[in-house]
Amino acid sequence: MGQKRIKVEFSNQSGEKLAGLLELPKKPRAFALFAHCFTCSKDFVTASFISQSLAKQGIAVLRFDFTGLGSSDGDFANSNFSSNVDDLICAAEFLRENYQAPELLIGHSLGGAAVLIAAQRIEESKAVVTIAAVSNAAVLKRQFAAHEDQIMQDGCAEVNLEGRNFLIKKQFLEDIEKYADADHIANLNKALLIFHSPDDKTVPIEEASKIFFHAKHPKSFVSLDKADHLLSNKNDAEYTASIIVTWVKKYLGNQE
Repeated sequence: MGQKRIKVEFSNQSGEKLAGLLELPKKPRAFALFAHCFTCSKDFVTASFISQSLAKQGIAVLRFDFTGLGSSDGDFANSNFSSNVDDLICAAEFLRENYQAPELLIGHSLGGAAVLIAAQRIEESKAVVTIAAVSNAAVLKRQFAAHEDQIMQDGCAEVNLEGRNFLIKKQFLEDIEKYADADHIANLNKALLIFHSPDDKTVPIEEASKIFFHAKHPKSFVSLDKADHLLSNKNDAEYTASIIVTWVKKYLGNQE
């Protein structure tokens, strides 16, 4: 009740404007940050539904478009995984300065890998949730396997991802190679909740196993039986949101 949806803007590290939506309860007991999936946007059904569901339970959620995607400024071709992590840090700083620093970080797919990295740079964060996430950004390289030689030789190539064409540059592949190890997961020092479907055709469930193996307790895993990678079935997104709400109460500092 009394929940608001507020359009917000903040700058990335290059000064470009990033567009976000803040789901704001009347009396938020905590703030969360949501990182959308690779080449998706803040308006994608999973990000939208989970954010709204958490807000109904008193958790404010900021979801935003990474640089060059959705309504945000910048050129996607010049962005990379490192810039995504930096965007998350800027989003956290926006919340810190204008509302309250995020205690909960949620990431979907590549966004999950990003929050696992960003968590160590957001001191106030206490809990991390990954949904259908890759264990590290370097895993993404297999999506470009058919174009890798062209990218490395010509410096770029147009790649079709989820039915849309994107220009992928050599610098993108070189950047994700920096994140091939799992040290950041072992050193997370945050409560971790992992969601993944055994039926995920985009990111195999073995990626969830790798995250769980390298993470230290407290850690939990929830199987999203029969769900697809994008949680396109509303029931799967609703179930995920309900579990997050129950799980995270233990770790929020300002509980009712």
